[in-house]
Amino acid sequence: MSVLPVMPEPTTFSRQLWQSGADTYAKILRHPFLIGLTDGTLDRDAFCYFIVQDSHYLRAYARALSLVSARATDPEAVAMFARHASEAMAVEKELHTSLLSSLGLPVGAVDDAGSGPTTTAYASYLLSVCATGTYAEAVATVLPCYWVYRDVGRELMARSSPDPVYAQWIATYGSPEFDAVVESVLAVTDALGTDLAASERRRCQEHFAATTRYEWMFWDAAYHRLGWPV
Repeated sequence: MSVLPVMPEPTTFSRQLWQSGADTYAKILRHPFLIGLTDGTLDRDAFCYFIVQDSHYLRAYARALSLVSARATDPEAVAMFARHASEAMAVEKELHTSLLSSLGLPVGAVDDAGSGPTTTAYASYLLSVCATGTYAEAVATVLPCYWVYRDVGRELMARSSPDPVYAQWIATYGSPEFDAVVESVLAVTDALGTDLAASERRRCQEHFAATTRYEWMFWDAAYHRLGWPV
């Protein structure tokens, strides 16, 4: 009796996207900003820079998610991305206000500092693709912010930090609630991958790789407190 060969399980669309940014993600985990978060040695000024710039980023990310919601092709995805856009604004107001206070920074510090070069570039890329690309491209472009933060949060939660302010930030992105949010977006992503032409799939992979790089650049900009050159 012949034995049928065991066929490998098909690779999901989200996993194909992840592979395009996997090398960058490995570098993110080794970045001195994240290492300094967990061992408590990160310069407080670098973390302040990060929180301020993250506030600017979340404002743009909320707009990007609103664009994804408008492009969505089923009512559940429309509602989900609209809800996430609202939640991104809530995080920007609540978490960062709390952290700004813990860091001894006034609420006006965010607007006074303005959007830095990396923040501006990342936000511009997100908004451009979400406004002009296909729905699948838009989802692939916003996905690294969900996924990278969730997986980084898991890694950091295992170590936490001796610094209570850093530990507070780590706990937010390593929570079960955030994990559930990411899984819902991954499910939408995988459903989109069933009907894509090869050219659109390739563009999605390119966008995912680009915004994963921007995630690394965001940490790096904070670590070096990167400002405008002129």
